[in-house]
Amino acid sequence: MTTHVLGDTGTLTGRSLRHILRSPDTIITTAVTPIALMLLFVYVFGGAIDTGSTESYIDYMLPGILLITIASGVAYTAYRLFLDMQGGIFERFQSMPIARSSVLWAHVLTSVVSNVVSVAIVVGVALIMGFRTGASVGAWLAVAGILVLFTFALTWIAVIAGLSAKTVDGASAFSYPLIFLPFISSAFVPTDSMPAPVAWFAENQPVTAIVDSTRALFAGEPVGTDIWIALAWLVGIMVVAYAFAMSVYRKKVR
Repeated sequence: MTTHVLGDTGTLTGRSLRHILRSPDTIITTAVTPIALMLLFVYVFGGAIDTGSTESYIDYMLPGILLITIASGVAYTAYRLFLDMQGGIFERFQSMPIARSSVLWAHVLTSVVSNVVSVAIVVGVALIMGFRTGASVGAWLAVAGILVLFTFALTWIAVIAGLSAKTVDGASAFSYPLIFLPFISSAFVPTDSMPAPVAWFAENQPVTAIVDSTRALFAGEPVGTDIWIALAWLVGIMVVAYAFAMSVYRKKVR
């Protein structure tokens, strides 16, 4: 049974990836917005922002930009899922001897692959702009693990949106709050510079813990408890979103 599910998921993931290869503009579009934000913050606002740190501003803000990149990218998962629902692809697959869950997992894995490519592009541009890190191989792997887990968590939220939306615009609109969330965190300015109510929210929402952990890993500094808080948030969001997505899916395709 497990081999059957894995084989079906692999085949359907290949199908989704081929669609992206035929339309690479989705990955390029996903990377354009965060790159534009990097240029804006580093070369326009960066000189006026005091982070209280000796590191360059691009080193400080890159973790938040990477999260925005992923939040932008998962919108395309909801979009592709919505098109498959509207095009009758799910009903066609349902009539075939394939594992039902493999259809969703194919979209999720495709999201992970495409977002990894987008993140790599953004990191490459950041290096050109002056980003430097003394992170060890282990730290880079830890950063990659956090970003992949973040992608999984957000992608399952995207699956819910793609299955539940009534229009194409509605399928991708869910990502707007996710893209905005890093701006109310420690991603671009220290939280202690914010008004008290905003600072409280910023310090207690998941993005701050994720950003602080990633920033510490890039800087080769101890991550403290932030990484455990970040992992707890990510695993919790992923489990809840997965359960809800599967519930919606069963109602849609029964």
